[in-house]
Amino acid sequence: MEKKRETPAPAGYSNVCLYLMVESVESEVQFLQAVFGARVKEELKQENGFVQHGEVSLGETVIMMGRARPEWPATPGANYVFVHEVDAVFQRALAAGATPLMEPADRFYGYREGGIKDPQGNTWWLAQVLEELSVEEMQARMLKSTKK
Repeated sequence: MEKKRETPAPAGYSNVCLYLMVESVESEVQFLQAVFGARVKEELKQENGFVQHGEVSLGETVIMMGRARPEWPATPGANYVFVHEVDAVFQRALAAGATPLMEPADRFYGYREGGIKDPQGNTWWLAQVLEELSVEEMQARMLKSTKK
């Protein structure tokens, strides 16, 4: 009898991975490399040279991408990424062709956040932890901020 694996995911993957359906896997990979320093993990190419499936590593996360086709159209996703320097990543995203959604700003829950939309329509929320708060502290700050 085969021994049950500790996790259902293969080595190098978490149980949950992002999966983006995009018009151009190559363009999305270039964007993720320029903005986040993503590393290419895998590319599966069609006979015409187009990448049908690609994967990049971003820290401990694998982001999978598939080339859109009629039965699987491009479907923009919304993603939340923790980074060390939100302002720098935000500027790199704009330089790589992203559209700003929300300028970086400090939030009541202890994060500095900004938001962008990449050239293929995916939303990326960028977050930098400024301070770690308990749920009770965040709740109190939220109530205080909504009374203004």
